[in-house]
Amino acid sequence: MDIMGNKTIISLLHEKCKLHGTKTFLLFEDNKQNTIAYTYQEFLNRVNKFSNVLLDFGVKKGDKVTLHLPNSSDFIVSWFSLANIGAIMVPTNVLSTASEMEYLIGHSNSVLLITEEEYLDKFESIRGHLPHLRNTLLIRCTNEQFKNMSFDYLIKKADANVPNITLDSKDVVSIMYTSGTTSKPKGCMITHTNYIYTGEAVSKAIRYSPEDRGLIVLPLFHGNGQYYLFMPALTVGGSIAITERFSASQFIKQTKRLRATIGSLFAAPIRMILAQNYDVKDKENFLRLVIFAQSVTQEQLNEFEQKFNVPLLQIYGMTETVAPPLMNPVDAPRDNTGIGRPILSGEVKLINEEGKEVQVNEPGQILVKGIPGRTIMKGYYKNEQATSTTMKNGWLYTGDQALVKENGYFYFVDRQKDMIKRAGENVAAIEVENVIMEHSAVYEAAVIGIPDEIRDEAIIAFVILNHSHSVTEQKLMEHCRTRLAKFKVPDLIEFVEEFPRTSVGKIQKHKLKNKVNL
Repeated sequence: MDIMGNKTIISLLHEKCKLHGTKTFLLFEDNKQNTIAYTYQEFLNRVNKFSNVLLDFGVKKGDKVTLHLPNSSDFIVSWFSLANIGAIMVPTNVLSTASEMEYLIGHSNSVLLITEEEYLDKFESIRGHLPHLRNTLLIRCTNEQFKNMSFDYLIKKADANVPNITLDSKDVVSIMYTSGTTSKPKGCMITHTNYIYTGEAVSKAIRYSPEDRGLIVLPLFHGNGQYYLFMPALTVGGSIAITERFSASQFIKQTKRLRATIGSLFAAPIRMILAQNYDVKDKENFLRLVIFAQSVTQEQLNEFEQKFNVPLLQIYGMTETVAPPLMNPVDAPRDNTGIGRPILSGEVKLINEEGKEVQVNEPGQILVKGIPGRTIMKGYYKNEQATSTTMKNGWLYTGDQALVKENGYFYFVDRQKDMIKRAGENVAAIEVENVIMEHSAVYEAAVIGIPDEIRDEAIIAFVILNHSHSVTEQKLMEHCRTRLAKFKVPDLIEFVEEFPRTSVGKIQKHKLKNKVNL
């Protein structure tokens, strides 16, 4: 028997409404600091109304609907309204180009596009190439000519009756596309049970309580905000705050305005926050913890915790793993230079290239044990080959390298694709990056390998300097030589003003390869 029963994120919402109907559930602050708030019951009513709008537009159970939206309360309303009628959300990045959107809408066979007025021009050139796409609805529409397709206009006319649609816990709720580097993005299918499991697992791991309020500043089209903050809040009957975009200068002040107690960041946003002029008043805030992912130096960790009086917890997870299988614990010693240890319901192992488990302190690929559609993604949409390569014999192959120490804590080594092969030796890009970033003049570094006829690959480092600091390539090379084995020292260091990044600040290393000046 399935101990979760036939629970869905919609039945969970109804359950919490009965317990906390008049409690503030969702707050949204836009770029002008205008705030809107919904109680649990008000949110459910809005979900039911928009569900009926979607049904009127002919959206049926199993249909895919593309969301091309910045963060907003109506992003969440759209997500739950689609789930309410058994349709499937396909969230996308507002920075995506027309050609990228043509692939995502076409590959997902989306029948409806939900976007904003300012993005309409993007879709004009590709509209004729999308035979499945029937209609477009608009959030925040000001132009009178688009009134009949505007969210607010349609929702005011709709009734709040609960749709008569049979839902199943195994139904797919969303298809989240992971960014591709050498191939097209792959769509991760996430079920009701995936979301329920994630809410339960994360809420217990970070002790999310009904009094907590999570703050989502990272883009909602990614799993981070959905998995690690929204679902735990709903699971325990807490609340959630959302900002339209991340602001390094405003982050702490946003947590104070919105009375947030839990945050989630990546390494790049942490560095951006630390680069701002420090306001000593920011040390007084409501935060009790901030979870984060990706590498941050020990000095930056210490600086953040001291300046803002809040503990950081590094975690490890992917869209495919759903819940983060590894986390630094709340109630045990933390080492935020590492990615933690398995959560209570998690099982992780490391294997070498021969498929054998590695020894302590030996790097290997991270494998996460899981049940597809329950504790890990159901699979990749319309890509059985990639699914079978990624999920084998109950294990999800992450493609990431880590090592485990005697204390049972895991330490990230590198993405497998970021391992540089130099004269027969494996070099982890992240190791070289960390050494470069130890120099006081360096703000951030990114290291890549490029083909080299003699040594397999040459090591190229791109460096952004701290404001008003300077250092020569020769001095940085000397810095590396005193701290790295000879074969790990970069062949070339290039100084740049910025890195190409994804919407959550991840450096797009495949684009850096086009910038190499040999």
